[in-house]
Amino acid sequence: MSWFESLVLGLVQGLTEFLPVSSSAHLRLTAAFSGWHDPGAAFTAITQIGTEAAVLIYFRKDIGRIIAAWSRSLADKTMRQDHDAQMGWLVIVGSIPIGVLGVTLKDQIEGPFRDLRVTATMLVVVGIVIGIADRLAARDENGGRHRAPKQRKTLEDLGVRDGLIYGLCQACALIPGVSRSGATISGGLFMGYRREAAARYSFLLAIPAVLASGAFEVKDAMESDHVAWGPTLLATVIAFATGYAVIAWFMKYISTKSFMPFVWYRVVLGIVIIVLVTAGVLSPHAAESAG
Repeated sequence: MSWFESLVLGLVQGLTEFLPVSSSAHLRLTAAFSGWHDPGAAFTAITQIGTEAAVLIYFRKDIGRIIAAWSRSLADKTMRQDHDAQMGWLVIVGSIPIGVLGVTLKDQIEGPFRDLRVTATMLVVVGIVIGIADRLAARDENGGRHRAPKQRKTLEDLGVRDGLIYGLCQACALIPGVSRSGATISGGLFMGYRREAAARYSFLLAIPAVLASGAFEVKDAMESDHVAWGPTLLATVIAFATGYAVIAWFMKYISTKSFMPFVWYRVVLGIVIIVLVTAGVLSPHAAESAG
């Protein structure tokens, strides 16, 4: 991997990690369209550490409160009713599905799941799902001609059942094209949560999974001679800086705007990829050779 490739891929990772468009799909597609080697699952996992560092800093007050309350709740039973302490447990509970499936499906994630036909299909299908969830949320928030607006849930209403459902939605993002934020936020909208609440829990829920995945890949990468550490670290730093700016923008955007622009973008991109692959213009395994 060249320094220029790492610069571009770092920007792509930072720009797409928190938007409901799938960062793994865009890394894969950027390499395919540019004629570069697929950056691979290890590169994706390591650069995601950079974007998660942005989450840690942006939500540092929330995270600090949650960790402090959760830690106290281990010894003080009265603290277990505290919302922040409960959030600590719910983040742990919600991280179980992706942890189990990430280990179980590791070979598929690094192999068959990276087929561009799979990526394109997931872009379209999940895009439609996000669109339906967005319309449902808009209907509840705006009410209707003969119906008053419906009060949607906040994180105060989050329980173990919803936490596990969020976790299962997040686990779907192991397949390129799904989108971690897209899957978890749309799952939250279907369960009746407000947009901001769904997004906030989505970002918090990603922290353990992404950091654990990154640490696991770093361990494997250190035992390998095929990782370009300099460019990979540059991409990680760029992803951090870009990701922080995107979080700040996205949290303001979702409070008043629809997800439909992202939905249309996903569907159109997915269809274009399917057409190019079907026509033989683009190989479904483009850029997959090791480099």
